[in-house]
Amino acid sequence: MSDLHVSFEFFPPKTPAMQEKLWTSVEKLAPLQPDFVSVTYGAGGSTRQRTHETVERIVRESGLQVAAHLTCVAATRAEVDEVLKSYWAAGVKHIVALRGDPPGGAGDPYAAHPGGYANAAELAAGAKKIAPFEISVGCYPEKHPDSPSFAADIDMLKQKIDAGATRAITQFFYDNTVYLRYLEQVRKAGVEIPIVPGIMPITNFTGLRKMADVCGATVPGRLVKLFQNLDDDPATRQLIAATVAAEQCLDLAEHGVKHFHFYTLNRDELAYALCHMLGVRPKAPAGGKAADAA
Repeated sequence: MSDLHVSFEFFPPKTPAMQEKLWTSVEKLAPLQPDFVSVTYGAGGSTRQRTHETVERIVRESGLQVAAHLTCVAATRAEVDEVLKSYWAAGVKHIVALRGDPPGGAGDPYAAHPGGYANAAELAAGAKKIAPFEISVGCYPEKHPDSPSFAADIDMLKQKIDAGATRAITQFFYDNTVYLRYLEQVRKAGVEIPIVPGIMPITNFTGLRKMADVCGATVPGRLVKLFQNLDDDPATRQLIAATVAAEQCLDLAEHGVKHFHFYTLNRDELAYALCHMLGVRPKAPAGGKAADAA
């Protein structure tokens, strides 16, 4: 499985301690030579400045390819275009174009900014007019909560592709049949770009269930049972989380998946371990040999 590709998602840190943890994670994961790392963008641009600072530091100090998340929320087209121009000038050539959650948070009704991009398809098209960005977008194996139907959801994905997207990264899921069924559906609909599974290791089960409810993602009953009565047992939770994520990734690899996108939550331990199990190891330096090369 050494021909697999990986990418990692981080979020901009709020405190100096979180900044240190993020950078430790970047340094740990960088030798795996991910295809790219992405940095998230808060609702309503609430993390805009921290996102910019994080993206520019990773570009400047790590040499990794960085994909900056960008949303349509609470901003005019002109404001978003200025962000795009600043990213291109900073050496960021890859954008993850998303509609974004409402300023009040996921679950609130969404209303497009009257002077802004209405959705991720419009945002992707706008980015392409600014510069020849590589564009990744989101996709939803269990349907976006705001989509009236699966057909409408897949149609929106096709609009994003027509606007220039060349990769789609899925919402997290924990039943691989959901992803495989979705992949079959979009292929039948004529979607040919990579549909990269988004993998979310479970670090906080209570928090995950709340997030899943908002995102429309299903948490299988077997996981509820596995994590039952473990609120005060973090060591056991971590072991189970690692086992669940490993089983999911290995099964997807057996079904032919070649690229995994890890939602790291700014923690490197599980993501690094999962990559190791998949055969993605630190690359040997020029003239040398990595100690644990596959």
